[in-house]
Amino acid sequence: ARDCRMRTRIAFLLLLTLFSCSAAMQPIPGVATTMEILKAGSGPTVGKGDTVTVHATGTVVETGKKFWSTKDAGQQPFKYQAGVGGVITGWDQGCLGMALGEVRNLKIPAHEGYGQNGFPAWGIPPGGTLYFEIEVLKIEGKGEL
Repeated sequence: ARDCRMRTRIAFLLLLTLFSCSAAMQPIPGVATTMEILKAGSGPTVGKGDTVTVHATGTVVETGKKFWSTKDAGQQPFKYQAGVGGVITGWDQGCLGMALGEVRNLKIPAHEGYGQNGFPAWGIPPGGTLYFEIEVLKIEGKGEL
């Protein structure tokens, strides 16, 4: 009976944690990817076609394993063109509108990430959901930190 109560408490806490994490996520119009602003930015915002430099850390939701981070030793901030399909859809659309200095979490479902094939070389399983923490460092021609 004691083990059963303990398992029930653990299950309740896990559900509460999952609910509180997903409750903070907000929809992004036009995509299934959701976002949460961790730190507000200020000034210029990322628009379609902007060349943007970011810090990014990616984690597989199902395993909790980090697969990439620009903050790791030997890595550099990532530069890309926003809103034109040069990166996965969830990231591409999820970063539009971010302000300089903003830190945002993105929860990207598989069909807006690496799909049913995943990206095995990075440890992303088939159908894997991704979390990305993104920080806007520079928007070319608009500003930088």
